[in-house]
Amino acid sequence: MPLKVSLVSADAEVWTGEATLVVAKTVEGEIGFMAGHEPVLAILAEGQVRITQADGSKILANAQDGFLSMEGDDLTIVAGNAALIA
Repeated sequence: MPLKVSLVSADAEVWTGEATLVVAKTVEGEIGFMAGHEPVLAILAEGQVRITQADGSKILANAQDGFLSMEGDDLTIVAGNAALIA
């Protein structure tokens, strides 16, 4: 079962979809998420969010000033500033 991912900035939804792996940077270091990950609430650090979709394609975004929340198989990343770069 894939992750349901939502990446939003203060003024827009940046990307929403399903993924097999998401790696994001927090103030405590990089963290990776897959389906079944334990619940997490963390402060987002400035850096890349790397999303791997089920077909293996990658999505890259820059994000900063926010938080991320993992609950069940739902990962929400809320950033003050976020934008897709690839």
